[in-house]
Amino acid sequence: MIQLALLLIGADAMRRRWWVLAGLGIALLVLAALLVADLVDGLTFVAAQAFGLVFLAQGVVALIGVARATTLGGRLLHGLKAGLMLLAGLLVMGHMYNSEHLLAWLLCISLVLDGLTRIGLIALVRFRRWALSVAIAAAEIGVAILLVAEWPLPHAYNVPVCIAILLMGWGLDVLRIGLWLRREPEEMGLFALPAFGARNWNENAPVLVRSDVPEAPPESPLTVRIWTPLGSAEVTERRPVVDRYLAARDVNGGMSTGHSALEYGALYISHWPGHEIDPNLPVMQLFDGGKAGDMPGLFQPSYAAEHAAWCACTQTVQLEHFSVRRLRAYWAGYRQDATYNLTNRNCSSAVVGALDSALEGVLLSRFPLLRLIALQFNPDLWAAAYLRSRAHSMCWTPGMVLDYAQALKRIVERSRLPWTVRVAAFLTRLKADRTMRETAG
Repeated sequence: MIQLALLLIGADAMRRRWWVLAGLGIALLVLAALLVADLVDGLTFVAAQAFGLVFLAQGVVALIGVARATTLGGRLLHGLKAGLMLLAGLLVMGHMYNSEHLLAWLLCISLVLDGLTRIGLIALVRFRRWALSVAIAAAEIGVAILLVAEWPLPHAYNVPVCIAILLMGWGLDVLRIGLWLRREPEEMGLFALPAFGARNWNENAPVLVRSDVPEAPPESPLTVRIWTPLGSAEVTERRPVVDRYLAARDVNGGMSTGHSALEYGALYISHWPGHEIDPNLPVMQLFDGGKAGDMPGLFQPSYAAEHAAWCACTQTVQLEHFSVRRLRAYWAGYRQDATYNLTNRNCSSAVVGALDSALEGVLLSRFPLLRLIALQFNPDLWAAAYLRSRAHSMCWTPGMVLDYAQALKRIVERSRLPWTVRVAAFLTRLKADRTMRETAG
């Protein structure tokens, strides 16, 4: 989550303050150690209350999403998220008041489910350094078992330990990025740093020669085009989550995985396999994220050509603020290699790489550290960071790209407006939603 916030703020704002990032990382590590050791009286209580409030705030935002959702599925999704966030917030804030056992089991179940899911997906995809990722997921399951077994710490320490692990991860990320910024040349952007290279998706990150001339604003919006699995095939049997994020089976028995593309003027990023993928291939071969799963690929010339050859896209997301220079540099590097891999170098990973490159530094401000702190309380940043985490365990899919682009749009477009304007716009939307419901009723 901190990685994504730093990416949006940009390396130029943080490079001269690398020592601040390094100091912040060390401070987070020390705070994590103090929480576990319980050396500061009252620190555990304050940390638990703070994190509980974060969960409660996300629950309230999700409740607003229920009111604004226009479909039954949207209401159910936001309602489920609201219920989980509010329950987690109340349990975390009340963990010292006889809710330790219930909270321990909830934490255990969530960690085990997350760990098992990650292990299954990672073992299926087997991307570069997949064994290390499996070991980390296995450690997550081990922590869950220890939390329930009350060894070596009693249930009263469950929340502090989980918060400490979270702070430790944040601290290591910030410390590493700070030290890397100190060593790397000024032309190197944040997206090119090893912190963003777990799946090697940043190999085409722009490395630009510095220029004292300010970059001109974009001449037109950046458009992310999504063909959802359901929208790009004739489907009779519905499987809600699978159809939304993975694939849908069409009436002929084939699989529709959808498609992602990105367009800015004459620049069009659309990566396709060079030949039809045989769905009857062994699963382990089909989803192999390593060299065994590589195949020749091709790039579509334009949306018009793609529309004529296939069908119209089903969803679009437009962004107004981005770096055209970084976008062009990314595409110049990516298009040198047309290799396609269904779970490692596909249409969606190409689009996400372009988005991350184009949006680097878009939230540059006079007070970058204050913006970094403010972004940590933005629910859309949490959602975008969660999608990145899921993709690193499996792969980017068109449904995930759609959610990711929408979250980034909300983060970027709203963060560039004064808070008074954002509050007024929020109240206007609520009033419009209520009027629409009253009219419909």
